Amino acid sequence: MSTPPAGAEAPWAIEVEGLTKRYGGRAVVDDVALRVAQGRICGFLGPNGSGKTTTIRMLCGLLTPDAGQGTCLGLDIRREAAAIKRQVGYMTQKFGLYDDLSIRENLDFVARLFELPRRRAAVDAALERLGLTARQAQLAGALSGGWKQRLALAACLIHEPRLLLLDEPTAGVDPKARRDFWDQIHQLAAQGITVLVSTHYMDEAERCHELVYIAYGKVLARGSERAIVDAAGLTVWAIAGPSVQALVEPLKSAPGVASVAAFGNTVHVAGRDAALLEQAIAPLRDRPGLQVAPAQASLEDVFISLIGQAQDNFANGRAAA
Repeated sequence: MSTPPAGAEAPWAIEVEGLTKRYGGRAVVDDVALRVAQGRICGFLGPNGSGKTTTIRMLCGLLTPDAGQGTCLGLDIRREAAAIKRQVGYMTQKFGLYDDLSIRENLDFVARLFELPRRRAAVDAALERLGLTARQAQLAGALSGGWKQRLALAACLIHEPRLLLLDEPTAGVDPKARRDFWDQIHQLAAQGITVLVSTHYMDEAERCHELVYIAYGKVLARGSERAIVDAAGLTVWAIAGPSVQALVEPLKSAPGVASVAAFGNTVHVAGRDAALLEQAIAPLRDRPGLQVAPAQASLEDVFISLIGQAQDNFANGRAAA
């Protein structure tokens, strides 16, 4: 999916295939292949329970795959997991530092874990890099979500990793903090750091160089935002009006409808067969108070459509085949 620089041997930061992890006989990650080039931001998308976190943990050496092979930063994900951990910054969904330590004390603790030779200088640099110097004496537990996020990212970067694995890093923070965070991520990528970031936010997905969409352990789509939308081949109609919510369930069962999603007073109806879809919405054209018009397919339309087609690997209490 990524494209390495012209004239260079493929400098894949991540190159894995057949990645599989099972729990209780269920494949929570099922034959996943992933390639991300150095210095790229890859968005990892999918519903809760889709296998994103499990995949990230296998890539950074925290979990051993049941099947599959590949490399992370040129190191074998099975044989060289310990070496991978020293070159990767992993930011978990939940704040994982100590609430009763100050910002500086938390960073000093992480620096000790990595046995950094010039620990104080590394902590000073991390504080400066994320704008934390003025707050360095503040207890982590007293920080807002946005400042906790900055501290967590500073801790990820203190050992100068070549790859960042970020697991829903902006959950629970305000839009301004999210935007500041993404500005920082793009600066890091420009410096050659590779980023794999899982997110549920479509505006964040649009800021990635490329995307991978995973559901129930399987990769359903990959590529740039434009490539994914074009490949989906969706026709979309927007239906607007004061009572559109009542249309959602009936439209879901109509022939040719792949997905229906409400956005305020508008409903997006998507399908792959344009003629069938038009037949489904035709009875609504003359209904008083409704406006029916063609719309551009969005990433959200595509992903809602994809999840509707995916087979739940926990359905009926057994893994998907």
